[in-house]
Amino acid sequence: MKRSVALAAALLAGLTSIGSTPGTAFADGGGPGYHDDRKGGDYHHGDEGAVFVQTNKAEGNTIKVYDRDEDGKLTKAGEYETGGLGGFTIGAPLDALASQGSLIYHRGLLFAVNAGSNTVTVFRVEGTKLHKLQVIWSGGLLPVSVAARGDLVYVLNAGGEGSVQGFELHKGRLSRIEDANRSLGLHNGNPPAFGTAPAQVKIDPDSEFVLVSTKGANVMFSYEIGRDGKLSRNPVISDAGNTPFGFTFDTEDSLLVTESGANAVSRFELEDDGALDQVGPSVPNGQQAPCWIQRVGDYFFVANAGSSTISSYRVNDDGKLEIVKNVAADTNGGSIDMTTSDGFLYVQNATAGNVQGYKVHEDGSLNLVTTVEGLPKFADGIGMEGIAAS
Repeated sequence: MKRSVALAAALLAGLTSIGSTPGTAFADGGGPGYHDDRKGGDYHHGDEGAVFVQTNKAEGNTIKVYDRDEDGKLTKAGEYETGGLGGFTIGAPLDALASQGSLIYHRGLLFAVNAGSNTVTVFRVEGTKLHKLQVIWSGGLLPVSVAARGDLVYVLNAGGEGSVQGFELHKGRLSRIEDANRSLGLHNGNPPAFGTAPAQVKIDPDSEFVLVSTKGANVMFSYEIGRDGKLSRNPVISDAGNTPFGFTFDTEDSLLVTESGANAVSRFELEDDGALDQVGPSVPNGQQAPCWIQRVGDYFFVANAGSSTISSYRVNDDGKLEIVKNVAADTNGGSIDMTTSDGFLYVQNATAGNVQGYKVHEDGSLNLVTTVEGLPKFADGIGMEGIAAS
C-alpha cells in the first residue's frame, strides 16, 4: 500500500514512540571484492582482505581488525580507537544499537558511528591498518546507521525525534550538506526504546532516494535526493510490513526487507516517486526475530537474533522470493549484523562474543571456516554491533 507525499506530514505528526533472476548482476553488491565467477562448484574465493568489527564499548568505542586469508580464515591484526563512545537503545534484547549498517566500508574508507557521543568517525583503510581522518558530529542524537554511495553519505540518528543528516565526501573527509537534515517526527527519548528506534538508512542504487526503515511505525521513509545532496522536505511514506528492520536491494528498483515482527522477509518495488509496492506475499522462515540481511551472489542471508540461526532466500526465475533453507547455519550465539567479502559470509554473534565466517557454496549452503573469539559479549543492555569488510 502506498502513502502519498500529501499524507506524509500527517503521518509524521501521528507517529508515536511506541530480483534479479539468478546469475544476473546485482544492484546492491555481494560485498566489496565479491566475484561472481564459479570454480569447482563453489563461488570463487581467492583474494585476501580484512574484516572490521565495532566493539561499541561505552567507555570508548573501538574497531577490531582481522586479516582474512584466501580461505576465509580470520586472524587478529589490531584494534583502533574511534575517538567516541559506544551507545545503546533501551530494552535491547541483544543488539544494543537496534540497527543495520552502523559500520560500513566505502571507497577505501571505514565509517563508524559513536552512538554514545553523537559522532561519526572516518578511517582510511590500508590493508589491515586504520588511519583516523575525522570525528564529526552526526547531526542528531544516537547515530546508528550510515549509508554511502559515490560522494554522498547519510547518517541515521535514532534518538529523540530521529533524523537523517547528509554529508558530502571529499578527500576522505565529511562536510555537512546544507538543507540535508530531516526529522523523522518520532516521539522517542534519548536513548530511544529498542522497539521504536529507526533501524537503517540506505541510498538506492540510482542515488535518487534515501530510505529509512522504522520498526514501531511499520513504515519506510523515502527522501528524494536533490541537487548537491539536499533532501526533499516531505518524504514519501510506505507500509513496509510488520516491524521492518534491515533491507538491501536486489535490482536497481527492488529491495528485500526483513520483518522482525512477522519472522519473514518481503520484496518491494521502489516506484519512481519513492513509494514502495509489495511484490508477492511475505515469506516466513520459521525462525525468531529476523533483522539483518546480507546478499552474497544469488542468495540473501538473514540473521535471526531470537533463534541464533541464519536463513537463506533467493529470487527465483519467475521473480518470486522464496525460502531456500529455514536454517542454513546454527550460530549458537545471538546472530546480529553480517558482512561479506569474496564469497564469504561473516556473522557477528552478540551473546557469544564472536564472529563466525562461512564459505558460501554455489547452491547457497554454508560451511563454517573460521571463528574469532574475545569480542565484547552483550550484557547489561550494551554490546558490540557493526561489522564490515574490505
